Amino acid sequence: MTSAIRHDWTKTEIQEIYDLPLMELIYKAATVHREYHKADEVQVCTLLSIKTGGCPEDCSYCGQAARYHTDIKVQALLPTETVIAHAQKAKETGSTRFCMAAAWREVRDNRDFDRVIDMVKGVNELGMEVCCTLGMLTEEQAQRLQEAGLYAYNHNLDTSEDYYKEIISTRKFDNRINTINNVRKAGITVCSGGIIGLGETHADRMAMLLTLATMPKHPESVPVNALARVKGTPLENNPKVDIWEMVRMIATARIVMPASVVRLSAGRIEMTEAEQAWCFMAGANSIFTGERQTLLVTPNPGVSEDMQMFENLGLKPMENKKTVSSC
Repeated sequence: MTSAIRHDWTKTEIQEIYDLPLMELIYKAATVHREYHKADEVQVCTLLSIKTGGCPEDCSYCGQAARYHTDIKVQALLPTETVIAHAQKAKETGSTRFCMAAAWREVRDNRDFDRVIDMVKGVNELGMEVCCTLGMLTEEQAQRLQEAGLYAYNHNLDTSEDYYKEIISTRKFDNRINTINNVRKAGITVCSGGIIGLGETHADRMAMLLTLATMPKHPESVPVNALARVKGTPLENNPKVDIWEMVRMIATARIVMPASVVRLSAGRIEMTEAEQAWCFMAGANSIFTGERQTLLVTPNPGVSEDMQMFENLGLKPMENKKTVSSC
């Protein structure tokens, strides 16, 4: 019998799942995972920063905020041909989703957005799932992206509504929700998750999962990020996220949003292969890979390392489906 997809979770129920004895929690999550997904398949995605740094926001974790003194170099919007070439290379190394990220507060209706539209069209023509993360956007802008062939839009909640103001003051939690709603109205799939290790409480983590799990339609993709501590940002001295807390978050997300793809995102570079294996066992079935240098502007494992890990664990890259199960 397949576990039902619910949208009426309570915070208490989610907390009870998170607090289960670890082995029982992983077993339950692995069972749910197998009901909705092939246990040996992991979606391989590539993320490219198409415009880096100089962002006017004050997100405490982000090295791309203009107000922080970090080692990240500001880079203008990349040429369209360069982006398409990166996407082609990603496709050749097994990625089925290509995500383009721009360090903007919001999308503006200007020539840069016109160029992003061309990039979306170009990557879509390669037969890949095209994803963008460009900041806040209006319903009309989301519609333009959809018409260009955008498959997914990433807009993370980051943390709970209550804790959000402790991390970001330049926009509100409601702004995040509004953008996600605009994406949904345009018929684009949603990629939305959060970050742990920001100094939040366990209750904040449950509240964030509750927001995602009680949406009328669950995000098709739910990234779970461990804080990447960037020198020069307010959170640079936060402690490293404990691996079992990461596993608990992934397992809980898997149980409350069973049909969603749960993405093991930032923080992998600090995990051993064995620790990543626990995350896959707990229900993670997507990763970002690519050139070893960066996940946006933080370190990330490279393709060859990830393919070797897959071989060791008996995993394989997910085939390109270009369709997503209804959540």
